[in-house]
Amino acid sequence: MIEHHFVICAENTGYEASLERRKLYEVISDPDAEKHDQLRVIDESGEDYLYPKSFFVGVELSQKVIDRIALTA
Repeated sequence: MIEHHFVICAENTGYEASLERRKLYEVISDPDAEKHDQLRVIDESGEDYLYPKSFFVGVELSQKVIDRIALTA
């Protein structure tokens, strides 16, 4: 089973075309990025890119909600 992790964008300065504030984004695990205070996020382009970790707030979702989101991806 694939584990999904989500965050909400709280800041997008300099990345306005790639990130929308108050929007939910999926995080791709990247331990090297996290060592540098960055997150690998699937952004508005549909691709994963690195962004400052401080731009996001973690969110816990129920498994039912995660399953629904995964079905639409």
